[in-house]
Amino acid sequence: MTRLLLAILMMLAAAAMVAFAVANRTLVSVSFDPFDPTDPAFVATMPLYLLGFAILILGAIVGGLAASNQRKWRRERRRLEAELGRVRAELDRVKKDAALREVRPAPSSHAPHATFPVARLPAN
Repeated sequence: MTRLLLAILMMLAAAAMVAFAVANRTLVSVSFDPFDPTDPAFVATMPLYLLGFAILILGAIVGGLAASNQRKWRRERRRLEAELGRVRAELDRVKKDAALREVRPAPSSHAPHATFPVARLPAN
């Protein structure tokens, strides 16, 4: 289903590009010299649709480079989130252990271990 939808979208995009190319065949002059518009250093004369397609392709290349650069940051973020989860679990365990020690104090070494009363035998 997704392949069919993708094929339909690609055909529509191709039809739109052909219509744009047919409607914009006039020649335009593109100047890359912003300082002297009357006598520019470099001028390219090309059909308008060709300029549009060149800008579209350049945008796709720059966007692809930007997206590929984000891959390493996303991988690092996933690693740090996993580590944060482990650290939070360890902190919760330590807090729970500390709370249990406060409720039930550990026996001290100088206190007797047996708390039962000792029966005294009568003296002879």
